[in-house]
Amino acid sequence: MRAALSRGGRALRSVCLLGLAGWLGACQTPSSLRYRNLTNDLRSPDTYAPRSLESGRAVFADHETLDRRSLVESVLERNPNIAVARQARRAAIARYPQATSLDDPMLGIGAAPLSFGSHQVDAASRFELSQRFPFPGKRRLRGEAALSEAEASGEDLETLRLELATLACQLFDDYTFAARALEINEEHTTLVDESRRTALARYAAGQDSKQGVLQAEMAVAQASYERTELESEASLIVRRINALLHRPADGPLPAAPAALVLPDGPADPVETLVEKALAERPELGAASARTDAAQARVALAAREFLPDFTLIGAYDRLWQESDLQPFVGVQLNIPLSVGRRKAALEESRAELEGTQHRRLALEDDVRLAVESAALRLDQARKAELLVRDRMLPAAAEQIEAARSAYASGVSSFLVLIDALREYHEIELGLQQAIAQIGRARAELDRALGRIPGLTW
Repeated sequence: MRAALSRGGRALRSVCLLGLAGWLGACQTPSSLRYRNLTNDLRSPDTYAPRSLESGRAVFADHETLDRRSLVESVLERNPNIAVARQARRAAIARYPQATSLDDPMLGIGAAPLSFGSHQVDAASRFELSQRFPFPGKRRLRGEAALSEAEASGEDLETLRLELATLACQLFDDYTFAARALEINEEHTTLVDESRRTALARYAAGQDSKQGVLQAEMAVAQASYERTELESEASLIVRRINALLHRPADGPLPAAPAALVLPDGPADPVETLVEKALAERPELGAASARTDAAQARVALAAREFLPDFTLIGAYDRLWQESDLQPFVGVQLNIPLSVGRRKAALEESRAELEGTQHRRLALEDDVRLAVESAALRLDQARKAELLVRDRMLPAAAEQIEAARSAYASGVSSFLVLIDALREYHEIELGLQQAIAQIGRARAELDRALGRIPGLTW
């Protein structure tokens, strides 16, 4: 009896050793090294703890003025969408061990009830342990598909960081423009009010008609209405920035800088910039990773036509002869559902071709984005120079000429008001051109796959 049990134990140990050997072999594959590198890139789970809305009030507490770099860094640190993308990446990486693991072993116990207490036969029972093994290569292909999807999710995270940084840069330019526009409006209101007092004095002295006074009153009212609109727009920009920073909507921001630092234009030609973008854009990296995953799924679908097998080790006491009681066997599934497998293979091939075409479309989008952003940046810089060096000085001279002409009675007050309004609009146009340079540079950095606002 002991000898029989010993032989049965050896049979079961053999099955366990075979399963262990297969598991250890899977741990030494190149895919497992990729998985290890991906998991090493993950930060501690403690860093994913949600940040409270109120904690955002401490952001910029030690800043007198808001600067672009600090805003971008704070957005990338606090925005909840970043945490969502990180968690999606963690989840994608965690799919690899699930895809490559063996099924749990199966333990079976059975008995012949009538054999117990019988005087003719020994008590009959059966103990069975089995382990299912996919056909060689299937687990590897599942793992490669899972890892490629995990790598794609990492590129998706970088894409989100680019989008949020670009939005933060654009809001920073809008915030600064709004502050400058309010200052310009205040200066314009002062000039118009001075002109109104002059018109009132000339009207009281009988040197001008009442129409000049009414025109002056209208100009002051228009300046006040414009200020109301500017204040409303500035408040909306502050709320958008606070939402991006995950802080209360009424949270105060530091003052806007007195002047924006204008970024330099790209030193490389557009063709070189396009080549760099094609090599660095995370969207293209994600598309390549998803193409790799689709290729692995095609290969896996082709291997589904091959059978899996199950190793079985048992100790079968249904046999009365002790030498026959240890049992080792193999089971194979018979892949008869050829139509289903052909459809799965066709599906995976269609998905592969779709990902390949999607990458081509992304490459076209990247080329267009780089070329368009470079063109807009060049146009914005030319517009800023034109307004600053030619239009603004000419408008200032026009005001002086209109004042002299009005004081001497050569022209009407309407000419002076028009000159003041035109100068005001050109001042706003200059600030708008300066802000547009920053927006265009952020768009160009985004098109190149670089985080805007961290290099200038």
